[in-house]
Amino acid sequence: MSDEFVEMGPIDYVVVEFPGNRMTGEGFPLLVDLVDRGLIRILDLLFVRKEEDGSVVGLEIADLTGDGVLDLAVFEGASSGLLGQDDIEEAGGALGAGNSAAILVYENLWAAPFATALRRGGAQLVASGRIPVPAVLAALDETDDVRPPRT
Repeated sequence: MSDEFVEMGPIDYVVVEFPGNRMTGEGFPLLVDLVDRGLIRILDLLFVRKEEDGSVVGLEIADLTGDGVLDLAVFEGASSGLLGQDDIEEAGGALGAGNSAAILVYENLWAAPFATALRRGGAQLVASGRIPVPAVLAALDETDDVRPPRT
């Protein structure tokens, strides 16, 4: 195993849907801030749109910034080659017709020292996942409903 891999943090991806192709750009400065603070490293950032006929097309950053509202030039060239056409099609399958999405692959730099120490000790990640915020909130609401009132 190369030293570069041993020192990497966990790699995650997210697919964020923009209903009706409405992308405000509000989250992009926060994404840049995460990079600037050394918390994540962007490996890939792709944009896709699902047409009304169900076909999925890739979007160039220039296609998104032409209206002058979004300035995504900082993300130009964010491509490691990890994402292929099959990943784009899979992401497109999760989209509603007429919507677009960003596919973001990133390294969790904040976790790299911890992950490195574990790997050097022979540990292996055998499972990973995310709990969606609505599921957490629903579970907490359920807990509140069954918990006896404090006296």
